[in-house]
Amino acid sequence: MKKTTYDIIIFGATSFVGQILCRYLLQEFGTSTHPGARELRWAIAGRSHEKLATLRTQLGDKALALNIIVTDAKDKVALTDMCNQTKVMVSTVGPYALFGEPLVRACVETGTDYCDLTGEAQWMRRMIATYETTAINSGARIVHACGFDSIPSDMGVWFLQSQSMLHYGEGCTTIKMRVKAMRGAASGGTVASLLNVVREASKDANLRRELKNPYSLLVGQHAHSSTAKVKQRNVTSAAFDTDFKAWTAPFIMAAINVRVVLRSHALNQATAALKYDEAIVTGRGVAGYSRALAITAGLGGLLVGAALPPTRWLLEKFILPAPGEGPSHEAQEKGFFDLRFMGTTADGRELRVKLTGDRDPGYGSTAKMLGEAAATLALDCEVAGGFWTPATALGAALHARLEKHAGLRFSLLDE
Repeated sequence: MKKTTYDIIIFGATSFVGQILCRYLLQEFGTSTHPGARELRWAIAGRSHEKLATLRTQLGDKALALNIIVTDAKDKVALTDMCNQTKVMVSTVGPYALFGEPLVRACVETGTDYCDLTGEAQWMRRMIATYETTAINSGARIVHACGFDSIPSDMGVWFLQSQSMLHYGEGCTTIKMRVKAMRGAASGGTVASLLNVVREASKDANLRRELKNPYSLLVGQHAHSSTAKVKQRNVTSAAFDTDFKAWTAPFIMAAINVRVVLRSHALNQATAALKYDEAIVTGRGVAGYSRALAITAGLGGLLVGAALPPTRWLLEKFILPAPGEGPSHEAQEKGFFDLRFMGTTADGRELRVKLTGDRDPGYGSTAKMLGEAAATLALDCEVAGGFWTPATALGAALHARLEKHAGLRFSLLDE
């Protein structure tokens, strides 16, 4: 283990989610002069000293001891120096396909652990294919998708499979995740990442084919070829779900969540195939069907509009939130999510679990999940170097932290 000044450095601390994350870490861990209930050494980083200093002032007197590190995302020497000062780098600087690679490269070359909020499957695949051998050799643990995409899906499946092993002695081979209820808007960073993916795909036929492959993240040395693959169901339109006795609609985050869950399944060296899909529950009867149709039409319209330069410009300029924009603190506190998972074993036995979060998914809850993922990576992670998923790298330790500190609740249902 290398000697470091910090456990965690937040790169992109002045971003909207970065600021929420800093407030959370300050509340939970304090600083060197105002220690919190839990001990953690951390600092804030970005390219503007002025903005970082302003953030530190806004965080209050308790934050005055926070160290500031000025680093540009394109400066290889500065990134390497920053990575050498910490156990874990946390990045909130997206779209990651545009800005993320230099920091990942610096981390794998220096043996520094790393986590982020990306939901950009095409970029994750590229990072794994390019850098996993280096990460294995240096000991760097790289964990993408540590926000709402994709900790609830990945850890929800982890919890369901743990309960299935406990009750039935075997894991489930078919799992459905359904969004029962949710309040909260998509973050500006998430929207920017989505638009960038659509922009790239509109110009690249190979990328369009890749984005249709639910197993696209099964690359690198840890994704064993022995893992069985089956045709996955992709919910793309209004459909009645007999298991949940309700109409369902496509869930936009399924595009990344399904891939992360299937990569976790492969990293666990499972030989039995897993069928996994996600959707939004819209209700029963005519009202539920109408809501499902409306969501399907709205999502389709958004993707078509984002693919065309003129309408994409209009969406970015007048309709969709921009990076750095987000809801008020009060709106974050009023947000929540309620997810349901249903698993079925190979011999037909069923299990259902519930996962809830107490803040809006894209901001308040995401910041807490990212903070606890980073803390787990810095203090409790025992896996070797390489590219991992939240469930496979952090597992039980992250589950305990999320329940105790981050407002997530995992529970087994009787139904």
